[in-house]
Amino acid sequence: MRWTRKRLCWALVALYCLFSLYAAYHVFFGRRRRVPGASPLRLGKGAAPVRGRRGREQSTLGSEEWNPWEGDEKNEQQHRFKTGFQILNKSTKGKADFQVQIWGKAAIGLYLWEHIFEGFLEPTDVTAQWREGNSIVGRTRYSFITGPAVVPGYFSIDVNNVVLVLNGREKGKVFYATQWLLYAQNLVQTQKLQHLAVILLGNEHCNNEWINQFLKRNGGFVELLFIIYDSPWINGMDILQWPLGVATYRNFPVVEASWSMLYNERPYLCNFLGTVYENSSRQALMNILKQDGIDKLCWVSVREQWQPQETNESLKNYQEALLQSDLTLCPVGVNTECYRIYEACSYGSIPVVEDIMTAGNCGNTSVSHNAPLQLLKSMDAPFIFIKNWKELPAVLEKEKTIILQEKIQRRKMLLHWYQRFKTELKMRFTNILESSFLMNNKG
Repeated sequence: MRWTRKRLCWALVALYCLFSLYAAYHVFFGRRRRVPGASPLRLGKGAAPVRGRRGREQSTLGSEEWNPWEGDEKNEQQHRFKTGFQILNKSTKGKADFQVQIWGKAAIGLYLWEHIFEGFLEPTDVTAQWREGNSIVGRTRYSFITGPAVVPGYFSIDVNNVVLVLNGREKGKVFYATQWLLYAQNLVQTQKLQHLAVILLGNEHCNNEWINQFLKRNGGFVELLFIIYDSPWINGMDILQWPLGVATYRNFPVVEASWSMLYNERPYLCNFLGTVYENSSRQALMNILKQDGIDKLCWVSVREQWQPQETNESLKNYQEALLQSDLTLCPVGVNTECYRIYEACSYGSIPVVEDIMTAGNCGNTSVSHNAPLQLLKSMDAPFIFIKNWKELPAVLEKEKTIILQEKIQRRKMLLHWYQRFKTELKMRFTNILESSFLMNNKG
């Protein structure tokens, strides 16, 4: 009996040891199982992408990265991946460590930083007094600061190269911008700053003479001027055109492509949400839309007075209209270029642009005779350009004949173009700064 018990105990010990060895083998040598990703969530028709971090719209398509262009884009992705590594290697291994700080004192600075540079800002709260971010492009290390607390004389200057983003659209803004330029001038004169470039939201009539005195070409200190709208000053050397971009001052976000944005049938042929001024081409557009019930095919919502700020509801409705329309109608305002053009691109809705010059001093330059919208045209924007809204009924009739598959390809083409447009601007901007500032260092 005692021997039987002893053998039983030994058997149990042996069994325990075998089990322990088996468990240890699977812990240390067994194939690790991946945690399955969250299953994709379907976006219903008309559903806008869910907001991720503030200011950036993200798709709700699961935890794994989703490529809306699927297999068609593998080669392009590999090329971008390789190019990204080349840029990173160049920036980290290159001998030069070129540093530029951007002072964002106009809302267009957010378009530069968040949309073109794809940079982030901390804190994410858009009402914060001070926000900042960092990014590397080529050999250049960028830092960006913005917010009400960025005040002349109340923050430290620890860089030699600055890009100042200013609003010079109207008289009150010009006064404020001038104070910043006088502050920067003092920094240059006291050798606290070596190089300065300006990105200027110019006057919609291209009346920007006030900044002439500050340009280096006129004895000033501003080496490069990137100016919005078709200014006749643009020469491709020290005065360059810059895009208006989206209305960041109204909190229009960075939008990331979603499945529904590309593949869903859109219930409206076109949209127009905006202010209609008396005796303007917008009024002519409304008259055209009312003919033969065309307005029933489009999402139309108008007002008689311009409102500088959006409510959460009005912004949501506007974004929904862009997402649910194949075309976005872009009549001229004070200037031909408008935020709506770029906002439509963000949602894959083809801009139908009224291609006429507005009153004022904007127009052709010494380097281009393709005004208005010279920058967009030079980069082959895939828009529909019309000279008169009487052409719209024919455009919409043609739109009715286009099948969904063709529209999907057109949306992909527009979104691809818009991404390339922003990437090209980022590289051009960096190359111009590097060549100008570094060349002047040698001189």
